[in-house]
Order: sequence, then C-alpha cells, then structure tokens
Amino acid sequence: MIRSFLLAACLITPCLAAPPAAPKVRPQMLVSTAWLAEHLKDPDLVLLHVADGFADYKRGHIPGARYLATAKFIDNTGALGSELPSVETLTRTFTELGLTEKSRVVIYATAWMPNAARAYLTLDYLGWGERAALLDGGVEQWLAEDRPVTNQVAATRPGAFTPHMQPAVIAALDDVKQVVVSEPASATCQVVDARPSRRYQAGHLGGATNLYWMETLASEEHPTFLPPDKLQELLASRGLLPGKKVITYCEVGLQASHAYFLFKYLGFDVAMFDGSYQAWTAAKLPVASGTAK
Repeated sequence: MIRSFLLAACLITPCLAAPPAAPKVRPQMLVSTAWLAEHLKDPDLVLLHVADGFADYKRGHIPGARYLATAKFIDNTGALGSELPSVETLTRTFTELGLTEKSRVVIYATAWMPNAARAYLTLDYLGWGERAALLDGGVEQWLAEDRPVTNQVAATRPGAFTPHMQPAVIAALDDVKQVVVSEPASATCQVVDARPSRRYQAGHLGGATNLYWMETLASEEHPTFLPPDKLQELLASRGLLPGKKVITYCEVGLQASHAYFLFKYLGFDVAMFDGSYQAWTAAKLPVASGTAK
C-alpha cells in the first residue's frame, strides 16, 4: 500500500505565520502546440500518446509520438476502479518507452484529457515531474490548427529510467480520513472534488469544495487551460486560496489527476487521493450531500 507523508504536512505545518504570497506558477508544466511543432525533432523529446488501445494510436497521432497504454500506468484489476501499479511495473513501462535522464517528456491523451494528467501524476510520483509537461489543448488543439498526424509507429529503444520516489504526491485513505473526519479540513487542508456538480451533490467528502475539472479549460472544442490569472480568480471564487495543502479527489482518481496538475501548475502544495470517492464509500465513511460542504 502506498504510504504518503500528507498527514504530517497537513497537521504539522504551522498556521500562525503571516498570510503567504500567491504561489508562483510553474509554466514549464504546459507546452503549447506551437512549441511542440518547433521541437518535434529534438533528440531528447519523448512525446507520449496516451490511449486505451493501440488501434487508437494507429488511426493517427502526432509525428514521433510513442504509444502509452492507460493499462500500463492505471491498474484496474483490483477492488478499486484505478490504482497505481507497482513501482517495478512503472519502471519497466517508462524504460521501454525510452526515457532517460536527458528526456523532456510531453504528454497528451485522446478521448479523455484526465488520462494525460494521470500519466503526468504518475511520473511526478516517480520523481520525474520536473521533466514532464502536458500539451496544452491536447491533440484536439493540434488538430484544430491543421497540424500533421501520422499512422507510422515511432521507433523506440529502451531507456535508462530510475525512479526517485515522491510519496507525498499520493494521499492515502488514512491520511484523508484524518483530515476530513478527525481534524476539520478547513484548519489544515483544502479538499477539492473534481467531479461534475451533479456527482458532488449526490455525495461528497465533508468540507470538500467542488471544482469540476472542465471549468479550468477554455472550451470543450479548444481545451487549453485558462490563463493563470483567470484560474486564480476561479479558485478564489470558490474560496481556494494559497497557504493550505490541497487534496484532490474524484470518483476513482482520474478527474482528480487533472485537478492535481492544475494546483501544482499554479504553485500549490497538492496531493491526490488515489482511491477517491470509491475508496471512501467502500470504507463506509460518512459523506455529505447537496450543495453544502
């Protein structure tokens, strides 16, 4: 079971200091389609096309992209809907994809954007977050700009991938239970529910703030992130302010991965509850409903 140090971070951090300044945005976590087009032939670029099946990749992908199956970094075989595979499995996956210490990894997904963020979170958990980024707008924006695609399979050779574990990226059930049930979340951490409003109202963790992941994008047709100042305004309108750790969750940890990426991009201290609402209810822990936290 993955152990995190979230609880210590939430409960030990003193709350008596002066209000913190706004966190610094991490612009390196997003690359534009224009940037990618200019760097497609960079020798250290590793472009990952995330999809559920190889047929999706073969239908068309950005030139040079390597296929990363969601099953390689999302384990759906256990009692929960999605969990992180073992470190050994993940190490093998990213070694086969050719990652090295020089790699600059750019990720996009087809069908559902949170899968790309989940791949980013996985790399961040393995200590490679500083080498990874999402393609802003994903393949949708790439296609909207009439940029090229291919069905040629990219040639790869094994890399030299070494994990540098960052366990605090993941919030375990016991950590979240301590924050939500035993210690009011408002005192130490901000809990964010990344699901649609209807799912939040049907049942959510007590004290959680609803921030549907799609609200952070320009539009469904052009799913680029809103500018940082607009994102900060959106968070402030929900009472999500700097200075407290953020825990994101959703149904099974996918939409929550997008929220994790968002908060890290904006400079927050953040962790993702991997088991999310499914693990919470399976443990028969209390939930709230309606619009009230």
